[in-house]
Amino acid sequence: MIERFHIPGAPKPAGPYSHAVRAGDYIYVSGQGPFNTETGQYEIGDIRHETRIVITNIQKILEGAGATLADVVKCSVFLKDVAEFSAMNEVYGEFFGAAKPARTTVQAVMPNPAMHVEIDCVAYKPLA
Repeated sequence: MIERFHIPGAPKPAGPYSHAVRAGDYIYVSGQGPFNTETGQYEIGDIRHETRIVITNIQKILEGAGATLADVVKCSVFLKDVAEFSAMNEVYGEFFGAAKPARTTVQAVMPNPAMHVEIDCVAYKPLA
C-alpha cells in the first residue's frame, strides 16, 4: 500500500511532490528547508535557527502521517557549509535526544542559495 500525504499547516511543497509518502510500514518525508509556515516565507538565519525550523516542520509532517520523531530511523542532512556541522548537530540532538536515528550529513548546494540546511528522513511506523 502506498499513501501520499499533504499535511495542513506544513510548508507547501515547492514542486510536484508530497510532504510524505507511506510505503507499507515506512514513511518517507521529503526534504525540508527553513520555511516559516506562518509567514509563507523562508526564514533565513544562523544554522541553529534554521535547523530548529526544519526539524519542527518535519515533526508536523510526521504527526500528520501518524508518526513522531521517535519513529525516525534515518535522516539525511544537507549543509551549505560543513563547517556548521557542530552547531547543526547541537540543535539536532535537542530534538532527537535518545532516539538517535542513522544519519548521513553532506555539504550540498541548496535549492535556495540563502538557506543553510535541508533535512529529509524515513520513519518506521507499522500500520495498526
